[in-house]
Amino acid sequence: MSAELTHEDALRLNVLLAGEVHAVSIDESTMTLHALTPRGEAKLALHADCRPDLYLMRVRELLGSHALGWPAGYPGHLQRWSRMGHGGPRNLEGMLKLGTPEAITAVALAPRLTDELARRVWWAQPTMEIGRFLLGHETVTRGATGPQVAAFIVEHLAFEEDPAAATDNVRAVIAADVLDAESRETLWRRALRRPHYLLGFLEHRPDDLPGGTARALPPAAAELAQSGNPWARQLARCYTASGQSFLHAAELALEKPPGYEAVYLALDLVGRYFEAVRDAAGREDLADLAAETQAMTALARVSRSDAQPILARTTAVGPLMRRQLEPVLAPLLGQLRMLRGIQARL
Repeated sequence: MSAELTHEDALRLNVLLAGEVHAVSIDESTMTLHALTPRGEAKLALHADCRPDLYLMRVRELLGSHALGWPAGYPGHLQRWSRMGHGGPRNLEGMLKLGTPEAITAVALAPRLTDELARRVWWAQPTMEIGRFLLGHETVTRGATGPQVAAFIVEHLAFEEDPAAATDNVRAVIAADVLDAESRETLWRRALRRPHYLLGFLEHRPDDLPGGTARALPPAAAELAQSGNPWARQLARCYTASGQSFLHAAELALEKPPGYEAVYLALDLVGRYFEAVRDAAGREDLADLAAETQAMTALARVSRSDAQPILARTTAVGPLMRRQLEPVLAPLLGQLRMLRGIQARL
């Protein structure tokens, strides 16, 4: 068995690496090396004379030696650091030339990632997970790469079968705030049919949600809101069109959560929405709105800790999980509906 690359591959790779290469990706299934260059993409078929995995190790040794002076390719200890974002900025460009998924992940997580490096990362490994990592960088969301990544994630959401991953994808896209108004509206309509998508909107755009119809605030409450009473201000927030949309979306998300993480996140987001009144004074000023203040009091205390004692004792998912959570969720749903004006006062 040869300990080197075939003569043809060694020659072609050295010619390629003698020029400017921005990133390398290897398709192991077809034994093809792809390289991103200033002139576009180059493609080299690899001709293994031994087991493919051993041959690819040799290819990556050559890439590592050329890019970073690492004759053994991508160091094993860095693989453990990749998802912690410890691929420091000094060698980020070189790491993208290693043809190793772990190195690409490390660059995607690097704190000092630039938009240009993000473009190269996205070329090398355009996956939903890498997209989420990239959208976590302000330099990317403000650059040219962010909208491209977000559009890809939205387009491929329908193929994501794992509700938790789909939720994380939507959260990343909405947090990045790179969708145009039409795309965001389209995603919102899809979320109404798949309520776990709504969590991203509730988390990152709680006061800018479409689809709601404002309720009239009682004059006395309006005056108190103007004077700064936190209870009246929170009620006024709930009665806006966006506030009504928030309450409806929270209700949908809590009616049929697909799994534990969706339950925990939904409860935390509801509690966060009402946190301004959690320990606030001035409730007694709204004596005529006791039912509303009672609902807001209960909702302000909501958090994942309400569901943890139940979920810690079960492995149930789907309808069975929701039945077990009914003692927690049913009162909350009633309070949300009351603030929407679709249920008799408590």
